Amino acid sequence: MAILEVKNLGKSFGTLEVLQKIDFSLEKGESLAIIGSSGSGKTTLLRCLNFLEKPDKGSIMVNNEVIFDAMDPATQRESEVRKKRLHFGLVFQNFNLFPQYTVLKNVTLAAELLAKERPDYKQEKKAILNEIEDRAKRLLSQVGLSDKLDNYPHMISGGQQQRVAIARALALEPDILCFDEPTSALDPELTGEVLKVIRNLAEENTTMIIVTHEMDFARDVADRVIFMDEGVIVEQGSPQEVFDDPKEERTKQFLYRYKKDKGHSL
Repeated sequence: MAILEVKNLGKSFGTLEVLQKIDFSLEKGESLAIIGSSGSGKTTLLRCLNFLEKPDKGSIMVNNEVIFDAMDPATQRESEVRKKRLHFGLVFQNFNLFPQYTVLKNVTLAAELLAKERPDYKQEKKAILNEIEDRAKRLLSQVGLSDKLDNYPHMISGGQQQRVAIARALALEPDILCFDEPTSALDPELTGEVLKVIRNLAEENTTMIIVTHEMDFARDVADRVIFMDEGVIVEQGSPQEVFDDPKEERTKQFLYRYKKDKGHSL
């Protein structure tokens, strides 16, 4: 059964239609790569899923529950947005760490704020905070940063900052982990360390949506690939189907340009 179902999703900015009739689903444990040129709507799609943007049309269903329906105002209440965002952990292009906090605090902060709303928080505060800190340490160890807990963001490399951002997104145990071009702000020598973490997550069957310009990585890691162009899903299928035998001319042209720019075949 699909953990995520997106139906007929649309988003416009003024007269510009950025997303049109977006339909796809995602199975639990599946890694979905979304590829396409800049301006094709990939980032806007992730922002709509995370309710950083409000879709104009369509619906979003998680775990068989409708969390957004453009035709149903009850699903669009601002008071519910934060709760709905918890379904999706989002790793941004540019890290977005809090510079005034340590690596460990960056990972624990959101969980600590949410914990204050628990009815047993006052009575169990110490145990709750210890549990949050222990989980954050495990996640930082998982991404290879157990020796950087007390460092501040300016004291670590861009690749390490992005790994902190991944740990932070995982800390709230989202249903789906989303990546928005996670290596685009990194120097080439740092890209590999971030992709290795994502690859490990895929091997652990973490449910993920990965917007990426790393075609070789998408081919190797994704269970399924979506190609977007001008706000629509042009083609989707297995990596072998999309990269080796694309059916749509726009997909063929995109992959041809990529291969030409990179000087090799996928």
